[in-house]
Amino acid sequence: MSYRVVFSPEAQEQLAELYRHIALAASPNIAARYTDAIVTYCESLRTFPLRGTRRDDVRPGLRITNYKKRAVIAFAVDTEQVSIIGVFYGGQDYETLLQDEPDSGSAEH
Repeated sequence: MSYRVVFSPEAQEQLAELYRHIALAASPNIAARYTDAIVTYCESLRTFPLRGTRRDDVRPGLRITNYKKRAVIAFAVDTEQVSIIGVFYGGQDYETLLQDEPDSGSAEH
């Protein structure tokens, strides 16, 4: 079975921000290659979505995997879809950013 991979608006913005950061620090070509590689890695979850580490302690259904030890990819898997929730780079505190807000009343953000 092949799953569909969907990027949240937040994950898309995080990838765009990462691109901008690398483009300024190095070059647009390096930034494009790196962010494209992260997207390709995320898309590879369609064939083996249950990799990574379960982090129900942070958020129910959350899974975490790393890309080249520099980026943390947060995602969730349901029966047909892998949802990329966030892409965190360089030691960002993804745990705090992904925790369910106690007063939100909903697990979706």
